[in-house]
Amino acid sequence: MIDLFSDTHTLPTDGMRAAMAAAEVGDEQLGEDPTTRRLEERVAGLLGKEGALFLPSGSMCNKVAIAAFTRPGDAVVCESRAHVMRAEGGGSAALSGIFFEPLVTAKGHFTPEQLGAVLNAGNLYQSRTALVALEQTHNFAGGTVWPLQQYRAVADLAHQRGAAVFTDGARVFNAVAATGIGVEQWSSPVDAIWVDFSKGLGGPGGAAIAGSRDFIERANRFKYLFGGAMRQSGILAAGALYGLDHNLGRLAEDNANAARLGQGLTALGLEVIAPESNMVFFTPPAGTDPAAFVAALTKEGVRCSPVAGRIRMVTHLGVSAEEIEKAIAAVARVVKR
Repeated sequence: MIDLFSDTHTLPTDGMRAAMAAAEVGDEQLGEDPTTRRLEERVAGLLGKEGALFLPSGSMCNKVAIAAFTRPGDAVVCESRAHVMRAEGGGSAALSGIFFEPLVTAKGHFTPEQLGAVLNAGNLYQSRTALVALEQTHNFAGGTVWPLQQYRAVADLAHQRGAAVFTDGARVFNAVAATGIGVEQWSSPVDAIWVDFSKGLGGPGGAAIAGSRDFIERANRFKYLFGGAMRQSGILAAGALYGLDHNLGRLAEDNANAARLGQGLTALGLEVIAPESNMVFFTPPAGTDPAAFVAALTKEGVRCSPVAGRIRMVTHLGVSAEEIEKAIAAVARVVKR
């Protein structure tokens, strides 16, 4: 099976498994896991922040960030297809008592003008806009990459109007590979940003959020409140460190494979959103149900997923350039039928 369902389907390599098996560990909840501490220091340095916190998942990073920056009744601005609002079971509303103020965009990136129209200092009748949530790259918009100037302008306006800003950076390293813009450029305009280890970096789990010392202290409280203690988490942290050491540089291959996949699907006459990173979204032939198309592809040995009326394919370290060509051929067979 050529698995293009998601880059969360990467598997640890033999080298990563060996690093995990050899990890020095301790009680993470007491701050006594040396490998976890080393990872947190590495991430904080990489992102240019005062500290970082290792968490079980990226979704928990989003929930912890929102909890740390808001109080019940606050508004959180995000794009209308943001993962934090659309794909996390309403967790932040349930846990933190906030509501989302979604902005509709074409490619997942709102403008300062759109943001300015909804920012609110709050009063007796209206909620305070406490937080602006960004997503880099933007998953459901097609793996799109924020333009840096627009990204900075949005963050600057939010800060001028008294709102904090954080970035869901699950695939920010794919944005780095796509643009050549260093990760610190995406980190410096925002108050907090997290990175995921279970996607392009190939780890079995875990993410780390970075920010000021004060933010990390607040975030750590919510980490345990939400059940994020992991005890000997150095085993996971060792996999994350291995991914940072060995898999960052190869993300450009995933982006290139996505570009080739997009070209191949376009040549078949399919409507394809031009890929900007490691995701390819396309529309099946007219009159074809996306779920049925996905089921037919599965029978041809290609796994992918229907998303909002389109089909999504995601490249990662588990899929080679040769397998991309096989996937294109499989789609061609299904289209022909």
